[in-house]
Amino acid sequence: MEHRTFPSPSPGAATASPGPVTEPGRGAPGGPPRTPPRTLRARRRRPAVLAMAVAMVAAGGLGGAVLYNSTGQRIAVLALARDVPKGQAIGAEDLVVARIASDPVLRPLGAGERTKAVGLRATGDLRRGALLVKADLTDDPLVEPGQSVVGVATKRNQLPATKLQPGDRVLVVSTPDAGQNGTTVRTPETLAVRVVTVGKPDTDGSVVIDVAAAPADGTRLAAWVATGKVQIILAPRTGSAAPTPTPTPAPSPSGSAA
Repeated sequence: MEHRTFPSPSPGAATASPGPVTEPGRGAPGGPPRTPPRTLRARRRRPAVLAMAVAMVAAGGLGGAVLYNSTGQRIAVLALARDVPKGQAIGAEDLVVARIASDPVLRPLGAGERTKAVGLRATGDLRRGALLVKADLTDDPLVEPGQSVVGVATKRNQLPATKLQPGDRVLVVSTPDAGQNGTTVRTPETLAVRVVTVGKPDTDGSVVIDVAAAPADGTRLAAWVATGKVQIILAPRTGSAAPTPTPTPAPSPSGSAA
């Protein structure tokens, strides 16, 4: 019979013994409970964060609505779709509808007045994108009843440097012929007319201008234009007349003033 011996454990040596198995998230029996991981806390807070975000979005939308109402309601007004020179009639294609905030300082024509604006003439040069106001339009006709429209063919040196536009009042001067000794055959004659249409300049700078003249002056003006001896000048603006200069007394024979 075979005998085997085994070494006895030395004093003080710890004997490994299986301890109690603890589940995740729970402490040992009799000990304090373990704190859950932060990931679990974040997951538990996520619904609250979403609710706060929704509340902030709603508050932002409400603030935007309040700001929109504070700037005033939007109104539909008329604006220029293209440049319109002075004196030209407004066409339907020249106008667009724009929406702006209501402002008591601005008084543009409403979109409902588009039909009334079409056909009226521009009182000045109107630029694209500008709002149309009542002062920009006039119903003053360029040709009054009974007037004649005469085309005046002019060269560049027969016109003023200022560009003529429909509605301008000008003077057509018939320049007299010069005699052999430098004397004039007749004195210059002048007719006050109103520009109706300005044609496009030719390559040499000549241009035809339609003017409205009184019935009695239409035939005479046409005769002047046929001779080519005309000059167009701008009519003087209405206003106070220039003061008449005081004549200087003639000196006496002794050289002293009388």
